Amino acid sequence: MREHRSGPGERTSRRPRSEQAHRTREFEAFVAGAAGRLLHSATLLTAESRTANPHARALLAAALAHTYAVWGRLRDEDPYDLARRDLAARFARSAWRHHGGRGPLAALSPQERLVVVLRLYEGVAEEQVAALLGLSEARVRAVCARSVAVLRAAARDPGRGAAA
Repeated sequence: MREHRSGPGERTSRRPRSEQAHRTREFEAFVAGAAGRLLHSATLLTAESRTANPHARALLAAALAHTYAVWGRLRDEDPYDLARRDLAARFARSAWRHHGGRGPLAALSPQERLVVVLRLYEGVAEEQVAALLGLSEARVRAVCARSVAVLRAAARDPGRGAAA
């Protein structure tokens, strides 16, 4: 890292262009490999269709922008996990906008969708979901079990609105 003085006594750091280009290439490779799965998760969360999912795309764009912003500071942290956590947190903060929908999880509330997507689609451990959402592990288990029951009932009776 090169340092330069920008004023009396001030030091700021500048990344050499080659380092920044390398960082950008690494991030682009990450996006090429992870964006599809993250978009699918976001689409499940927002209960939008695969072809018409503007809210999911906005969530993904914001999560990826955050991931890029901290990319140079990632050490042993998994960038996919970071992007997924950011996506989930953004969805949780805006969940009031995502009631209803037309996707396969539309029969669930936003919190139920978040638990189901993280636990069953993404395979995140109960204790991690609980910590991310500020819930107890028992609550995460209960929400997940109730959500699966709702989805099974909706699958048996498509008129309930869960089928897309």
